Amino acid sequence: MLPRAPLLTERLCLRPYEPADADGFFALLHADRARFQSSFPDRLRVVRVPADALVALRDFASDWQSGRFYVFGIWHRATAAYLGDICLMPQHKGQAEIGYYLAAAAEGRGYAREALAAIVGFGFEAVGSQRLLIRCYADNERGQAVARALGFASEASPKRPLWFRNSDAAGNICRFWLARDST
Repeated sequence: MLPRAPLLTERLCLRPYEPADADGFFALLHADRARFQSSFPDRLRVVRVPADALVALRDFASDWQSGRFYVFGIWHRATAAYLGDICLMPQHKGQAEIGYYLAAAAEGRGYAREALAAIVGFGFEAVGSQRLLIRCYADNERGQAVARALGFASEASPKRPLWFRNSDAAGNICRFWLARDST
């Protein structure tokens, strides 16, 4: 089991959630629920009311212990403001996927890049991943710019037969990869 230790950057503290974080966690999700609906529907489905937030944070701690999922809250070091969330999910064959979101008020300040750089280091060093994946919608230009700024390379959309019922949805997703040996 990896230690539940914070990752510090110049301006940010990324740390595993604690039960005391439940109110802020819920408040951010609730405030930006409409904005997060298409990208994080599972998170929103699990956290519908304030009491659900504490259950979710306990589940994150359990997932951490099992190595299934590593979830960090993102706080501003100088102000202690809660800004968002970033996670790394190990998959198979040395691959892991990264997901993140920020409060609307925190966007456009470089926090996503700073948090992503810390998680890339965590993924390659602590977790031992060989390849990291970020997926985002094709119209999410900011998300794509953040991935590219950290050296992630875009992958062509997979070819799907015309009859594939989710072909439109799959075509709207961009995949970005970063290999351990490319950092």
